Amino acid sequence: MTEKILILEDSPSIATLIKDKISKNSFFTADIALSLDEAKGKIAGNPKGYFLAVLDLNLSDAQYDEIVDYILSMNIAPIIFTSEYNDEMREWIMSKDIIDYIVKRDDQSIDYLVYLIDRVYKNQFVKVMVVDDSNISRKYLVDMLKIQKFTVLEAKNGFEALSLLAKNKDIKLILTDYMMDKMDGFELTRKIRRYYSLKQLAIIGISAYGSGQLSVRFLKSGANDFITKPFLEEELLLRIRQNIEISEQLDIYQRLSQIDYLTQLYNRYFFFEIGKKFFENAKRKNMDITIAMLDIDHFKLINDNYGHDKGDMVLKHIAQILLKSLRAADIVSRYGGEEFCILAINMKRESVFQVFEKIRLHIEQSKLELEENHEISVTVSIGVVTEIFDSFEESIKSADELLYKAKKQGRNCVIVA
Repeated sequence: MTEKILILEDSPSIATLIKDKISKNSFFTADIALSLDEAKGKIAGNPKGYFLAVLDLNLSDAQYDEIVDYILSMNIAPIIFTSEYNDEMREWIMSKDIIDYIVKRDDQSIDYLVYLIDRVYKNQFVKVMVVDDSNISRKYLVDMLKIQKFTVLEAKNGFEALSLLAKNKDIKLILTDYMMDKMDGFELTRKIRRYYSLKQLAIIGISAYGSGQLSVRFLKSGANDFITKPFLEEELLLRIRQNIEISEQLDIYQRLSQIDYLTQLYNRYFFFEIGKKFFENAKRKNMDITIAMLDIDHFKLINDNYGHDKGDMVLKHIAQILLKSLRAADIVSRYGGEEFCILAINMKRESVFQVFEKIRLHIEQSKLELEENHEISVTVSIGVVTEIFDSFEESIKSADELLYKAKKQGRNCVIVA
């Protein structure tokens, strides 16, 4: 769903430039108001509300206090975008429930504004937990994070934090105080690190005791960052954004290391990594696994006759059929070239042949348009094993041997053992 931004700016050229950059670099749309009175009309005419507002602090019909207070009264979170800046103005701005302020200087200021809007939108899908036994300190941090639109959880002590983390494994950042009853921040950090690496979950330690030694102890306990009270709110927010974005980048790199770029299926490396874990569970009788090897028949002819780009289309076509035909819990990978490997979890043995025969038939009957008015169909051969061998590699080898047997029997068939 497209979100709307309200731009309240008395310069039509700057307002248009902001709107154009927002539209170009994000999926937001923007409304422009050149005065507070016009902004009131825009807000009244938009019952779905605005995601946030970008506010200039000097308008023809209102000054900064009236502008900000009105926008806040309409439950719209503002970003201040102003050319007027001094220490007194900063203190006043930071006393309000704003997302952030940006000083107008050049095009880079607008680029940063667009980045910040995108960051705040993403924050809605990020869980952050605040751990502090002081109700006042905890509320301050929770309120600050909610203004940034994070999904916020709070815990009064380390035990409560660990309990919440067990129920919310998708928490991406924890802010924890050092001095707490029952369990201090060091111990909490060490306990969390037994289950979550620095790449999986960021921890920022906070303390009123600002020695360098304390910072080092926090970091050596497994924290990603440390900040001393009293701190500037802007500094803490910048550190939070940095740690969240590092975590997001690591998630992307992790995904890229697991995914085949062409088919978007899991790659061979990840298939072996996760497959061995499932295999060990199956050996302990905790689950049943079924391993299938699938190969596209006469794939070389497709590449030779139509070109490798069309061959890539066939690979993506088969990948989509496999994903739609199998369950979310099953692991589907591109094993190499035109081969695919599937690890199915707890598939009933009496249903195995039926499932893979249905996949084979679906592929055979599907048509793929490689060129305008020119469709082709392809077939596959499949070898499937349902028994547990001595190793995961042996199970795959056995499935591969059954696949070879299917090829020798004329291709376009399924063999299960």
